[in-house]
Amino acid sequence: MTTPTEIRLSKDKRQLTVSFDNGDSLVMSAELLRVESPSAEVQGHDPSQKKIIPAKRHVKIMKIEPVGNYAVRITFDDLHDTGIYSWETLHRLGRESDALMQTYLQKLEEQGLSR
Repeated sequence: MTTPTEIRLSKDKRQLTVSFDNGDSLVMSAELLRVESPSAEVQGHDPSQKKIIPAKRHVKIMKIEPVGNYAVRITFDDLHDTGIYSWETLHRLGRESDALMQTYLQKLEEQGLSR
């Protein structure tokens, strides 16, 4: 398992850069982190329950708090704060960010929702 060596929030609070001990430096948008939140509110309790969260294009990160030695809790400016982002989750979201955003945009379009 990789662990972060640095977590840096951009000045505009719309991007999170996480550097890992394996050399990866991954940039994730606040929008992606919000719509892929590992919370039950977003993910449900089973893959079929995952919700598509619209209107998060302009969401910002307000706060990042450590959770033990294994994760962070991110508070967004829409006050969502129930997702615990493990190091593994952050690494996966960073590695798969392009594909995840494509899927998200397709699902928004299919459901007639906007960013």
